[in-house]
Amino acid sequence: MDFNFSEEQLQIQSIAREFAQKRIAPVAADFDKSGQFPLDNIREMGKLGLMGIEVPAEYGGAGMDSISYVLAMIEIAAADCAHSTIMSVNNTLYCNGLLKFGSEEQKHKYVAPIASGEAIGAFALTEPQSGSDATAMRCRAVKQADGSFVVNGKKSWITSGPVAKYILLFAMSDPEKHSRGITAFMVDTSRKGFGRGKTEPKLGIRASATCEIEFDDYVAQPDEVIGEEGHGFKIAMGVLDAGRIGIASQAVGLARAAYEATLEYSRDRKAFGQSIGSFQMTQAKIADMKCKLDAAQLLTLRAAWMKQQAAKTGARFSTEAAVAKLTASEAAMWIAHQAVQIHGGMGYSKEMPLERYFRDAKITEIYEGTSEIQRMVIARNETGLR
Repeated sequence: MDFNFSEEQLQIQSIAREFAQKRIAPVAADFDKSGQFPLDNIREMGKLGLMGIEVPAEYGGAGMDSISYVLAMIEIAAADCAHSTIMSVNNTLYCNGLLKFGSEEQKHKYVAPIASGEAIGAFALTEPQSGSDATAMRCRAVKQADGSFVVNGKKSWITSGPVAKYILLFAMSDPEKHSRGITAFMVDTSRKGFGRGKTEPKLGIRASATCEIEFDDYVAQPDEVIGEEGHGFKIAMGVLDAGRIGIASQAVGLARAAYEATLEYSRDRKAFGQSIGSFQMTQAKIADMKCKLDAAQLLTLRAAWMKQQAAKTGARFSTEAAVAKLTASEAAMWIAHQAVQIHGGMGYSKEMPLERYFRDAKITEIYEGTSEIQRMVIARNETGLR
């Protein structure tokens, strides 16, 4: 296996790192405190190609590969998870879904402005009463004689929902068919019948705006159906496989930031006449942090490589994506926990970014499939049992 990155991959990594350290890191704490959406930074990220890394140039993107996306995501997340959450949704849940299942007209109309950073995209699957069980959705899309659909219902925990121009929506169009009765639609949030709820007051990733959205006789036209009618569940699950690689990358970036901060602190902090990094218990924690970080990064890169191969062969990469997401998210939570512990009181203080890393890490174990769901996916794929 070749562990060397291409010149193009290293270039996007460098671009992301420079922007993250110069533009995001200095203001991350302020955005976390205010909860304000970092629109100016997101637009700049779009200009740099970071909001549509795998999107072909003809649709406004950078036209790069999955490895490039992972490398860039890690750099952005190492500076601030909220920025990387917005980047992840735009790239994998929104753009990836439309690139894979949308028509040419839909790609030009709905992908280009999002990939370029001119507008924000969102993904609407979760509902107040249905998170992991997506087939229990109550949002209804009733087909009319002219081929349009009238949509009614609510979706919850919509990342970028308060600011999104377009939303990839999943609604039940034929309840009797259960999962095969779900259809995907493109929603224009400026249209009548669409409404937004309050922005959620979250524990972490606070600058990544999240809200509930509601549909009251919203009319989706026939040309706003994504893929085929009744294929929405298949589309959603395929998109989530790619999305899990994005969250794994985010977790790796956060874990790296926490680890590097701990290394520096363990060298500088003195206790009992020596650096705390010379204490055996601290060294044991650092060794375990390093092992978990490297494992998470390598598994995430493997999943990205498998995604690239799948584009050529049509093979699934759901197991690799779930393994990466599970390993990286739990590594991020564990590493952030240990980082706070090693920093002691300073780790608990908002004067340092450790407590933010700790708060941000938790969501990686929850969204785009909880750790429990990842284990279920992995086990079912391995055993062939349902």
